[in-house]
Amino acid sequence: MSFRHFFILALMGILLGAGASALYKWYQETRLETEAPDGLGSLPQFTLNDLDGNPWRTEEWRGKVMVVNFWATWCPPCRREMPLFVRLDEKLRDRGVLFVGVAIDDPQKVRDFVDTYGIEFPILLGQEKGIELARRLGNRLDALPFTVVTDRKGRIHLRRAGEMTERTLAPLLERLAQQP
Repeated sequence: MSFRHFFILALMGILLGAGASALYKWYQETRLETEAPDGLGSLPQFTLNDLDGNPWRTEEWRGKVMVVNFWATWCPPCRREMPLFVRLDEKLRDRGVLFVGVAIDDPQKVRDFVDTYGIEFPILLGQEKGIELARRLGNRLDALPFTVVTDRKGRIHLRRAGEMTERTLAPLLERLAQQP
């Protein structure tokens, strides 16, 4: 095989791989946006402590659209998506949307991260209880970040392992915020 043929085959392989990757990402976003909430279950009851050691319980958030995000300070996609969560929290909190971060990390690093990013929504310390909760919500691979979105009745509308995009999250939250 000549170098030219090898180069053409290698280029075709790269383009095919990139195309398949883009198609898979589009499929995942589309599929997760349109799944029926009944098929994904409901948010279970849980209690976790915040950075000051105060317990937070899911029953305190009844009637809210919730975005529960499992993350860590050392996780690059977690760091990239956090500014999106801060923006959407500021925009939608008055419409009944609540972001809750469940940190799987060292408390002091989490405090520093919260201060750096100006996070105003509740940040809970998950540790082992947080990992177990994420598993109960469908995070079989213990991936971070992992995000779950529920409606006001606690029904799960989206479950996503990996970085969340504005294209996926913003329209879903807008729609859920309009529902009673």
